[in-house]
Amino acid sequence: MTDFLEDGRLLFAGPCDFIFASAKAGDLPPLGPPEIAFAGRSNVGKSSLLNALTNRKTLARVSHTPGRTQQLNFFALGGEPGAERLRLVDMPGYGYAAVSKEKVASWGALMRNYLRGRASLARVFVLVDGRRGVKPVDAEMFDLLDQSAVSYQVVLTKHDELKISERGAVVAATTEALSKRPAAYPEIIFTSSQTGEGIPALRGAVAQLLAERGA
Repeated sequence: MTDFLEDGRLLFAGPCDFIFASAKAGDLPPLGPPEIAFAGRSNVGKSSLLNALTNRKTLARVSHTPGRTQQLNFFALGGEPGAERLRLVDMPGYGYAAVSKEKVASWGALMRNYLRGRASLARVFVLVDGRRGVKPVDAEMFDLLDQSAVSYQVVLTKHDELKISERGAVVAATTEALSKRPAAYPEIIFTSSQTGEGIPALRGAVAQLLAERGA
């Protein structure tokens, strides 16, 4: 990983532009460069993490209203749109109860359609609230990713809101929850959008993925 920290820093220091939004299943942009997607339950801090990752304040909208992301948002990274090295995909937050069953079903169909058969999708980073650990709704997302045979990696959030003595136990419990899952990447990254903890490691993981795909 240490070999890719500088590569990751340079990658995310480049341009990052919104290019496409998919609101319903079947409405996806044409295949292009490798894609990495970010998923997580509502209020896990996904928008804040994306902004920290890209050194921007408004790439992804930060909201105190859960369920704000209601579509797949695609961003071109590392080059102008059309010549980008990578695409970031912001997925709808899951596990938010205060929306209609029809909307939940629509979001679910959108995510399943994207995950199954998207050849350019290199990995899904699943954000899990470090204060709460893996919850049943997170396990449901793991199930979907396992069934879709999509590589995924857990990113714990809110590192700064846990005591030092609590962090190791959270990582250990998360590792155990993933131990028998076929599509889970074993390394867990613990992050804080407030302090920057884990952000270089996450950038490095993305750079390593690109290198492994020859991109």
